This record gives sequence, structure tokens and C-alpha cells, in this order.
Amino acid sequence: MAGRLQDKTAIVVGAGQTPGSTIGNGRAMAVLFAREGAEVMCVDAQLDRAQETVALIEKEGGHAFAVEADVSTTAGCEAIVATGKMHMGRIDILVNNVGIGAGDAPPHVIAEDVYDRIMAVNLKSAVMTTREALKVMREQRSGVILSISSLAALLGHDKITYEVSKAGMVRHIQAVAAGNAKYGIRANVILPGFMDTPMAMVGISAAKGITEEELRAQRDSHVPLGKMGTGWDTAYAALFLCSDEAKFISGVALPVDGGMNVTRG
Repeated sequence: MAGRLQDKTAIVVGAGQTPGSTIGNGRAMAVLFAREGAEVMCVDAQLDRAQETVALIEKEGGHAFAVEADVSTTAGCEAIVATGKMHMGRIDILVNNVGIGAGDAPPHVIAEDVYDRIMAVNLKSAVMTTREALKVMREQRSGVILSISSLAALLGHDKITYEVSKAGMVRHIQAVAAGNAKYGIRANVILPGFMDTPMAMVGISAAKGITEEELRAQRDSHVPLGKMGTGWDTAYAALFLCSDEAKFISGVALPVDGGMNVTRG
């Protein structure tokens, strides 16, 4: 372990992942944080998926434990922070990393129940979990909050709820950063572009009715650097922003997208 997060405690919400041949953002962050010396609380809606991440961490000699939670409810968000504080004693890092888009549609046809579900999982969960974490971090007078948004916050098309929820995460983090700096708390957000993760490959290829290989080729062709990123690209950006190397960085929305944000029109 290089020790960039030595003796830190971290909650990674969405640390499990859809089964697949690659690694998701949440699992990659949890594994990398543990490699760098953090104790990691791995949260997921499906306990077995969080436990798989914990097993990977423990196999490498790291420290982690799994927690099941429904982040679409305020009670679930409150329980995440309470459990983290109880088991780890303090909360140095909170990563909000959940997102769904099933059933999303253009503005003129979006269904109310779909809108409510996506907003609850994507945005409300980050707002409520952050609210609870801030109580702990303000008392500590230190902490880092990181939300994983999406390049869709800047470069949307017609999946209105997903895009609005991810844009909302950016503004939320800006408000958190501005209002909590005096407590020694930093807050930033990452905007991943096209990423070769199980959720993207399995879910989007199925929705489009094409193979994962065909989808991969399509998405690679849109990335200026030539290929999609991976969960590790998100994880290394997260590691930097959550480490003391970024102690003077707060309120930033960082695209991790192979250059798409400045070239895609």
C-alpha cells in the first residue's frame, strides 16, 4: 500500500456492481481506497455484491465491511452514515456513487413514476447521505465528500431525468463546498464520460439490442483519446480528490472523459 489514504475511513455508496467482465466505478474506488490504506465501508442495494467487493479487498490484505442499504429512502441514507460512524468511529470520506436511468424518456413523454424513482436514487440519495455525513464531519472539523455524476450533466440529449439528476449533483456539491469550507470539509464531483463498466456494457447493449462488442466499438469511436475509460480511471481521479494531495481543491466538477467535454458538439 502506498498509503495515500492511510488510517482514513471511507464510505463508498454503490460499491457493488452489475456482474460483468470489467470493473465498475464503485468497486474500483473501494478497492483502490483500501490499497491506499483506508478502511472502507462498502454499501450496495444488494448485499452479496458489496460482499464480493469486500472479499476482493480482504484478499489483498485491506480492511472493509459490507452494508446493505436502500438509498432511495431517507431512512436508508441515515442508516448508512450511522452505521459508518458506529463501526469506524469517524467518517473521513463519503463517496456518493449510485445512478439509474431505466425507463427514462424525453421531456414530452416522461412518466411521473419513472421521474420520481430516478431522482430519488440519483439525486435525493446524494443529498440525504451528504446531509447526514456533514453532521459528523462538521463535528470532526474535517472530511471529504465526493459525488460521481456524469458527463450527461453537461452534454445531455433527451433522457431528461437522468441528465437533470446528474446536473443537480454538480450544483449540490458546489453548495456543500461553499457552505462547509470553514469546517475543514472539501466537496468535489467527478463527471465520467463513456466508461467500459458492467452497468454500461450490459444494460445499454441490451437496451439497444446489440452486442457488447458492437456497443464498445460505437462508444470508443466517440472518445477523442480513442477508447472509453474504465472504472479505474474514475477511481484514480477519486483517490486524488479524496487524498491530502488535493487539500486545496474544493467545489470542482472534474470530467473524466477522454476529452469528450471539449470536443463533442
